[in-house]
Amino acid sequence: MTIVLDSVLGWRDIARIAEGESLALSHAAWQRVHNACLIVERIVSTGVRAYGVNTGVGALSDTVVDRQSQSRLSRNIVLSHACGVGDRLAPREVRAIIAAQIANFSHGHSGVRPEILRYLLAFIERDCIPDVPAKGSAGYLTHNAHTALVLIGEGGARLSGKPMSGREALAALDFAPLVLGAKEGLSLVNGTACATGLSSVALSRAERLLDWADAIAALTLEAVGCQMAAFDADVLALRHSKGVQDVGERLRRYLAGSALIEGAHGKRTQDALSLRSVPHAHGAARDVFDTSCAIVDRELASVTDNPAVAGTPDAPVVSSQAHAVAPALGQAADSLGIALAQVAAMSERRTDRLVNPLVSGLPSFLASDAGSNSGFMIAQYTAAALSNENRRLAAPASLDGGLTSGLQEDFLAHPTAAANKLLSIIDNAEYILAIELMAAAQAHDLVSSTGRRSIGTNMIHAAVRKVVSHYADDRALSLDMEQVRALIRHMPPPVA
Repeated sequence: MTIVLDSVLGWRDIARIAEGESLALSHAAWQRVHNACLIVERIVSTGVRAYGVNTGVGALSDTVVDRQSQSRLSRNIVLSHACGVGDRLAPREVRAIIAAQIANFSHGHSGVRPEILRYLLAFIERDCIPDVPAKGSAGYLTHNAHTALVLIGEGGARLSGKPMSGREALAALDFAPLVLGAKEGLSLVNGTACATGLSSVALSRAERLLDWADAIAALTLEAVGCQMAAFDADVLALRHSKGVQDVGERLRRYLAGSALIEGAHGKRTQDALSLRSVPHAHGAARDVFDTSCAIVDRELASVTDNPAVAGTPDAPVVSSQAHAVAPALGQAADSLGIALAQVAAMSERRTDRLVNPLVSGLPSFLASDAGSNSGFMIAQYTAAALSNENRRLAAPASLDGGLTSGLQEDFLAHPTAAANKLLSIIDNAEYILAIELMAAAQAHDLVSSTGRRSIGTNMIHAAVRKVVSHYADDRALSLDMEQVRALIRHMPPPVA
């Protein structure tokens, strides 16, 4: 399927393109791009001083570059800014960044030639993934520069998974390396496309993770015989939060008709907080998620190029500003990272309640033969280790600070670092929830004779048992973790 960009894209559009859909521009979008290109051409011809068009960049912004050197300036910007290090970003993350960059150019305030967008659109259409190192960006420059390398026949890429040089990749697409014009080098490394693309991927993964967190919690709540009164609609309505109400409604739907829940009615005055406050922790995360979605969508609707061009070719306007800085985006990714780390930490606590014989009322560590078997004893260690790592990762990147470019860029918002960190937190959270899901399914195997599951939780249990069987210390447990994590990562949970 092809997504057509007319005015703006949303984060869901970017996430779909990241997963393999194509992108095309409407006639109106192409017209905006063409008009902005004509404005830059007029700025060049009249010699009006404009940052990055006929001046150096960063601390060299007051250094004038003559007309004959402006194309060389663009090429040199790409080469000098391509200084990322470390492992490559995943293909879907690179696709998301390219899609967000096209969206920014399509607003018609960047001034790049339409030809550049045609190349980038072909990268998405033909599965040409530039080699983009994950580390080394204090903002956005290095990641974008590594994509731009391929446009000029430098760097490297993978075409349908096959590694090759940038020049070879272009030849395979029947393209010649581009000779960049004035401002194009700066526009290609500029803007918040990197953080916006990565954040869009993170939002897509976070949404599925939160859906699974509710489903998994329901399976655990049923296995331990929770007190459902805490989740009554009238009770939860006392807490003013859409997220709390939504999670409570999901839990009631999943657990409706459960004989196990009915049999536990009145067994305790109240449950432990890792059980009783599921709507509050999961709901808070959903509230933060909704806010983060709105911020990313605003970013995609915004012009994030510096300088921005406007007006007409006859009356060009160029403005130097700070739209490429994205404090809101960094704060959103940091906030969502904290929220998801808390959801995962609560999941680890529920796993402990399932395996701990002091509180579970179940066989020790859910082992089929306690003593000779360890069951899920060490799986809980793994969840605890990952939860601890998430606590460290949840430290806000948006407060990191830093001074660059000879004090010219003396404030850094770090949205790309925050987005990358959010993705790492999601990686860990998927494993933590997978471990709880495995333990909850094991617990249900052990209590199945005491009462029937609800229709909703029976679907969850069946989904797990399709990918892993009951555990009897008969195989490496990490293999099961990978299988169940893949289920959480790639499939939506059953809906009651």
